Amino acid sequence: MTTQPVKIALPKGSLQESTYALFARAGWKISASSRSYFPRIDDPELSGVLIRAQEIARYVQDGVMDCGLTGRDWVAENDADVVEVAALVYAKQEARPVRWVVAVPNDSDMQTVQDLQGKRIATELVNTTKRFLEEHGVEAHVEFSWGATEAKVPSLVDAIVDVTETGSSLKANNLRIMTTVIESVTVLIANKAAWADPAKRRKIEQIALLLKGALAADGKVGLKMNVPEGNVQRVVSLLPAMKGPTISKLADGEWVAVETVLEEKTVREIIPQLKAAGAQDIIEYPLNKIIP
Repeated sequence: MTTQPVKIALPKGSLQESTYALFARAGWKISASSRSYFPRIDDPELSGVLIRAQEIARYVQDGVMDCGLTGRDWVAENDADVVEVAALVYAKQEARPVRWVVAVPNDSDMQTVQDLQGKRIATELVNTTKRFLEEHGVEAHVEFSWGATEAKVPSLVDAIVDVTETGSSLKANNLRIMTTVIESVTVLIANKAAWADPAKRRKIEQIALLLKGALAADGKVGLKMNVPEGNVQRVVSLLPAMKGPTISKLADGEWVAVETVLEEKTVREIIPQLKAAGAQDIIEYPLNKIIP
């Protein structure tokens, strides 16, 4: 047990609820009032603070927080000197990386990065955008956007660099994606001194292990059933399993229990086939975590 609670920064804003849900599946209950920045975590070894994802890497680097969850994009944007403990592929909508993209009006004649030469670009990701343009030999005016970035083209700026999961919001604002600047996922990061502390490191590694286990269980369910011995091969051939199903003898020597993990979306197709193949007493159950 750590002598002092590990201070963990949790993202305030769009990722907040999905982060709470992920921690719940991993085994931690987080609760807070809508106006509180200090959520309660049912673990005396953890002390949480809600911070904007854009700022978390800096606070972790400076040792104000021991660890935190933020986007890899914000670690790069802040050029933060931290330990990346684990990549956690989840977002506010879908479990896939987000993209920062260059977007221009649909009717713009700009087609390539080189067409941004001398243009005005608005973004919250200023440093990363400048590096991206430098890599392509382009000089442009990059200004910080305080929000409503999509509304600034074409009246205020020529292009924007904005984050998107699906691109639907950009399309709704009559913008088209020209190119991708950077892809990002949520990462668990640690302060270097905290990572060097054995007790704090053990706790941070525990968090990483269980959060990754919770994500690995996304979209998967457990399935178990009883099968006559003579039908086992037929039933097993229908089951897509991570490492093959578990087969156990029942007290009645003519039956076995078969258990496996599979994608939830396949269950509706497989259960009728299993039933037809001789399986009985079929039980589907949810999974919180899969630890490899």
